[in-house]
Amino acid sequence: MRDSLQSYMQVGIVHFMAYPECLKGEGPIYDTLTKIVEDDFFSAVEITWIKDPAERQRVKTLLASSHMTVGFGAQPALLTQKLNLNSFDPGERKRAVDQVKACADEAAEVGAQAVAVLSGPDPGGRRDEAMKLLIDSLRDLAGYARGKGLRLILESFDAKYDKKCLIGPHKDALVVCKALRKDFPEFGIMVDLSHLPIQEETPKKALGTLKKPNIAHIHIGNCVKRQGHPLYGDQHPRFGIPGGENDVPQVVEYLKELFEIGYLAKGRRPVVAFEVKPAAGETSGAIISNAKRTLVEAWAKV
Repeated sequence: MRDSLQSYMQVGIVHFMAYPECLKGEGPIYDTLTKIVEDDFFSAVEITWIKDPAERQRVKTLLASSHMTVGFGAQPALLTQKLNLNSFDPGERKRAVDQVKACADEAAEVGAQAVAVLSGPDPGGRRDEAMKLLIDSLRDLAGYARGKGLRLILESFDAKYDKKCLIGPHKDALVVCKALRKDFPEFGIMVDLSHLPIQEETPKKALGTLKKPNIAHIHIGNCVKRQGHPLYGDQHPRFGIPGGENDVPQVVEYLKELFEIGYLAKGRRPVVAFEVKPAAGETSGAIISNAKRTLVEAWAKV
């Protein structure tokens, strides 16, 4: 590709995955986020809950000075507390909804533009019932998010390898999307290259199923399908790790499909964000540089 990749996208990164010590809303959030904000390769960043109000205020000030697009992931708050937006228990479902609303409050406070969630576990034989409950929860949350000036996004995960989520297959994500977008046209699905191998879908299938209007956000990363591997499942290892599924060729294929459906086009500049995580013995700085080099090399081959 002859033009610069920044002409076609805002390159972003998921802060709480690159620095997993911050995933539970604690740790050196401001200090590590500063490293990303000061790296002009990035035009966007995704953060998550920050339990300390004083730290949250520092982050707000930092982000306000950054000229970056900011997103907010509620997934860590849901996953670490085992909260389920499609739970059959009304009380448990309400706790999940209330937690996301609290995350939306934080997101609005720090100047984010969107808040992302994931579905709960796939219940097997009661999937249809769970889908209805998920849609009800998402409608409630989409209205709340809109009131805060935020866009609600649903991220799809694997259904059988690791997270074992209801959404899940992109054909089901499309059903949810159609139900929500009648009243909330800003709602959409997040597609992650990291998840596609363990969703058993190709970029062509996933992106072709959803199509451009229903795709709200894009992640790129890696995963491991081989059982017995220390990073098996949805661990977002570095690109090119032995036994992993994604490297430069897979990123090239993904980018080409994003162009094919019109999601990437000159002048649009949607966010395309890395979701990568250091393994034991690796540094955050090294895996971030790995991701940047991978994207630059892939871009040259698109």
